[in-house]
Amino acid sequence: MITLTFFAPINFLDDLLLKFFSPETINNVVWPFIQIGLVVTLVAGWVAYATYLERKISAFMQARLGPMRVGPWGLLQPIADAIKLLTKEDFIPDKADRGIFFIAPYIAVASAFIVMAVIPFAPDWGIIADVNIGLLFVLAVSSVGVLALILAGWSSNSKYALLGGLRSSAQMVSYEVAMGLSLVGALMFARTLSLSGMVNAQSADSIWYVFYQPVGFLIFLVSGIAENNRAPFDLPEAESELVAGFHTEYSGMRWSLFFMAEYAAMVVVSAVAVTVYLGGWYFPFVYRFTEANGHHNLYVIVSLLVFIIKVLVVLYLYFWLRWTLPRFRYDQLMDIGWKWLIPSALINIVLSGLGIFLVQALNGWRGFKTMESISAGLNLTATGKALMIAMGLIGLIITGLLLSKITESGSSGFCQNRERQRPGLRFEIQM
Repeated sequence: MITLTFFAPINFLDDLLLKFFSPETINNVVWPFIQIGLVVTLVAGWVAYATYLERKISAFMQARLGPMRVGPWGLLQPIADAIKLLTKEDFIPDKADRGIFFIAPYIAVASAFIVMAVIPFAPDWGIIADVNIGLLFVLAVSSVGVLALILAGWSSNSKYALLGGLRSSAQMVSYEVAMGLSLVGALMFARTLSLSGMVNAQSADSIWYVFYQPVGFLIFLVSGIAENNRAPFDLPEAESELVAGFHTEYSGMRWSLFFMAEYAAMVVVSAVAVTVYLGGWYFPFVYRFTEANGHHNLYVIVSLLVFIIKVLVVLYLYFWLRWTLPRFRYDQLMDIGWKWLIPSALINIVLSGLGIFLVQALNGWRGFKTMESISAGLNLTATGKALMIAMGLIGLIITGLLLSKITESGSSGFCQNRERQRPGLRFEIQM
């Protein structure tokens, strides 16, 4: 049974639960409900204050103050915004499909929150559900979110919402392929689909997979930003073109649900990126100062803080990119997905396979020792790690060179075709 003995109030709660429930019921029912409630509460609080952080960060980048009126330093602004949204009229367009119009926001929120059940926030009681196909579960359930956007755009009976939904469907289908392929390289090293197993593999190898897979990490990050419809990939919500995109006709609470789903999906992508590539809760020397001294729950709490800090760093990147890069054109959006990210992911898979084969082939050859074991992921020696890091950097260089050649040849041919098809008007000035 889970025993929380670090704090006296938690220990008292543990004893109180034992009076009413059996240990199996506490482990399988009561404690998961407590974990789910904490995660939902924390993510909802993040959604409320993410807008405040984003406005403050954008103000800092533009030499402004941001929201300052409601509360000290504007800290109560998210609460004022929530009250405003909850008290606004719930508008329903004329001739809209009411059933689908109502249910679409709930599908978006559910698909974002369900995924968090398999994300390992910390070891031991920091994991809600350790599923052996956790990564596959994340990809499958998170892809349901695109259905909510399509349904919202179609049921609104608005051309702007319909165009936003169609754009979103094409964009998400395109970038889901690159996102799935980018994870294959990390799976080769972890040798498991369990998210907590991937963290344990990085902990056992004492290295983050971002050093082995820099190309995979970049592809996953770009694909995740595009999956969340965030700038510079916010074509489904392009205000200058589509008013607000798929949620143009939504207002009040239902609009806030879409807002909550977007920011919750940002947390999901950031958490998966941290888990797969940045070691999850693992950080060097944390185990030595906590668990080794007999403070197990202290180790879990410190690991949770490490995980949250890593996720916040990735989320800051979302805000930074929004106010740094301009929005892409739609043809550029498709080109990046199909002509850049997918070929890069395939090249990364091939080079990762060659690197692992090379490490295994060199192990034991002329006294070289490159591998420790493969029981909990690919556990390499210092020589093997140096070799794989070098292979990752070589893969980054090769991918960049190949894609630059592809882009140069493709862009020149495209320009020539356009020039032949659309010659335009020619003006000559004779002196």
